[in-house]
Amino acid sequence: MTLFDEIVAKQKKVAVIGLGYVGLPIAVAFAKKADVIGFDVSKEKVEAYKRGIDATGDVGNEALKSSTARFTSDENELEDVFFFIVAVPTPVQSGNVPDLKYVQSASRTVGRQLKKGSIVVFESTVYPGVTEEICMPILEAESGLTCGADFKIGYSPERINPGDKVHRLENITKIVSGMDAETLNIVASMYELIIEAGVYRAESIKVAEAAKVIENAQRDINIAFMNELSMLFNNMGISTKAVLQAASTKWNFLSFTPGLVGGHCIGIDPYYLTYKAEDTGYHSKIILAGRHINDGMGKYVAQQIIKKLVKLKENMNTAKIGFLGLSYKEDSSDIRNTKVTDIIQELEEYGITTLVADPNVDKQQVFAEYGIELCELDELSGLNVVVVAVPHSQFKRMSVNDFDKLYEDNKTKLIVDIKGIFNKTDFEKNKYEYWSL
Repeated sequence: MTLFDEIVAKQKKVAVIGLGYVGLPIAVAFAKKADVIGFDVSKEKVEAYKRGIDATGDVGNEALKSSTARFTSDENELEDVFFFIVAVPTPVQSGNVPDLKYVQSASRTVGRQLKKGSIVVFESTVYPGVTEEICMPILEAESGLTCGADFKIGYSPERINPGDKVHRLENITKIVSGMDAETLNIVASMYELIIEAGVYRAESIKVAEAAKVIENAQRDINIAFMNELSMLFNNMGISTKAVLQAASTKWNFLSFTPGLVGGHCIGIDPYYLTYKAEDTGYHSKIILAGRHINDGMGKYVAQQIIKKLVKLKENMNTAKIGFLGLSYKEDSSDIRNTKVTDIIQELEEYGITTLVADPNVDKQQVFAEYGIELCELDELSGLNVVVVAVPHSQFKRMSVNDFDKLYEDNKTKLIVDIKGIFNKTDFEKNKYEYWSL
């Protein structure tokens, strides 16, 4: 019997290391086919999962309650595991340098529990070479075993899109890789248990690692181009949205729009690629240029708001600006690396009062992470400016009359619709000053 056969027969266990937006859905999915242990160093998170509370919002409380996955923060419970999946964060640190401390720590944890015949698959986004050159030596050092002879490694990049109810773990093709043909076959068979869309077998671990980082770098560059166009057209007095609508009538025009680029992937992954590029002696041009543009969009939006307020002769010391949305993207509770805070920080440097409402996110988490006290939507009133920062579905349903209630009486109403989700004409007919990227 192969390890795959033993797992399906529930003779050997699977463990998912890291139970965030990526790891939790994987653990719950595999638990339908195998004995699964979900491990996370956060005792609070584990206790919440045991009570059936899904803080990520992607799995759902009911699915979590009915799952047979066993959640723990005690690594001793990993002693019967032979198939490990590592799905921990890989952020960047100061200077936009890759921060591998979580994946290194996870490798040490797995290494201490590693046994002969085990397979370790990494899902965390990394630059090409991390799995084999950084993680593998840690696994060997901690376990005293030899990779290749005693245990095997593979890589399968996560493609989960938090908050997306259409593109789910099960219906997104999964890239898989292994250090040799035997490992690749077992890793592929494992993921085929839960991925309805099937798997794509990459020819090597480094190829799979590279595929992941370029997916997000490509999107980052395209959005940066749109953001640069929006700045250009703003100077020309042309509507970016109108230009894109006209251009999109050509069959091969790529559909991208300007906006804030945050989150745990698109705003971070390109730095992993450029870091490795520098290591090989190549200095990135296009990728870093795109990052520079996108990282500066929060400040740019804030400056445009300031210019509008000056034009409207508003007093900066008494101006109140309300923000609709704080998460890094629409219909998500994820606040990691949100760029809405860049706008808020820039405005507050001018002494402007800002109020933020986002019913999708956790208030305590927001305060702990950013020091921002969220308010309820119905608490927003007497505003000079409303910034639709994140186009959550419930904000999209708001009418001009709904917005009217948010403003100070007898003042020109300025609405900043960052992603241009509303009809500009509808607001201008009602005496609004409207601006979007």
